[in-house]
Amino acid sequence: MISKYRGQFNSSFTEQKYKSFLKILESGLTSIPFRVAETPVFIPSDLQKKLIDAGEEIIKLIKQPDFKALTKDAIPSNWNVPNENEHPHFLTFDFGICKDANGLLTPKLIEMQGFPSLYGFQPELGRVYKESYELPAALTPFFNGLDEQKYVSLLKRVIIGDYAPQEVALMDIDAPNQKTAIDFLITQKYLGIKILSLTDIFKEGNALFYKEEGKKIRLKRIYNRLIFDEVEDKTALFEQCFDPRSEIDVEWITHPNWFYRISKYTMPFLKSEFVPETHFLDTLTEIPSDLENYVLKPLFSFAGMGVIIDVTKADIAEIKDPKNWILQRKVVYEPIVQSPDGGVKLEIRLMYLWADGQEPQLCINLARLSRGKMIGVRYNKDFDWVGGTIGLMEK
Repeated sequence: MISKYRGQFNSSFTEQKYKSFLKILESGLTSIPFRVAETPVFIPSDLQKKLIDAGEEIIKLIKQPDFKALTKDAIPSNWNVPNENEHPHFLTFDFGICKDANGLLTPKLIEMQGFPSLYGFQPELGRVYKESYELPAALTPFFNGLDEQKYVSLLKRVIIGDYAPQEVALMDIDAPNQKTAIDFLITQKYLGIKILSLTDIFKEGNALFYKEEGKKIRLKRIYNRLIFDEVEDKTALFEQCFDPRSEIDVEWITHPNWFYRISKYTMPFLKSEFVPETHFLDTLTEIPSDLENYVLKPLFSFAGMGVIIDVTKADIAEIKDPKNWILQRKVVYEPIVQSPDGGVKLEIRLMYLWADGQEPQLCINLARLSRGKMIGVRYNKDFDWVGGTIGLMEK
């Protein structure tokens, strides 16, 4: 997209450089089970500004005094966790990169979450891309004048706060075997916190503990990476550890309810040039005549599961719980990233940190390249120049 960098990168690219890059990225950590793309993305300043503006419009809605009332039905009753705080600590907004009526690049919102993303992996990814491919020092993956040191300092403030690192743990259902384990390990390297599986934690009274070298250690904060979808049919596990929905004396970073409040559920409330027309299915008075231009999405699903891309009236008629679905105008991705053999589609995730007592701050990004119908592993099998990457911008 910044043509001078793209031309330089493509002309000097070799498979050997790519293999060396991957080897350095995994070195001393773990193998990466998801595909990392051959190339970073070079984000031009005009698109960068539009992305920032789009994010700010969404944050205005989230900061409205009535936002919790607006999203009260977003949280499934059986997964409503007590002691919710006033705002999420993480915001991630995914934008498909398209062209507008004037042929200019513009972002269109695809998904949003009040839940952590790869906040450890992305700065490492940006650094290794720059070093492995000898990219200019003037390029950065960070926003708002941040560098790696300032970013890690803010990450510590959000996740650890005033606690000792051993009182804080990153938690997932089976942390060492998650596809995002490399992100967990880098986060631990940055912050010095524990990585715990759900069953590593036990409850005494309302307090939570884990054991290290036979010693019982009180857990004050949980950096929560557990998505309840993954334990919906495994709640028997809670008998071995603790039920996240119970009254417990722990701080959630971020509280699980925000995963639902800031999600596909929020999109029908957004009216912006950067947000595709979106309706709760149960509020539709009539089905659009150009249904081929829409996509049908379940509210409560993860990683694109259940999405119906080529919607028919019969699909809509078969939906038994329309209040839990949205109908959204399709976003037409433009294949704007030039690979050696054609254009590749792009999605950019803006990643914010929201420290207690401060404003949300746009920090870094995650990008994904695709040649398939949708962004995601299952739509990009057997392709090259696809997968996870990062956007680099001129300082």
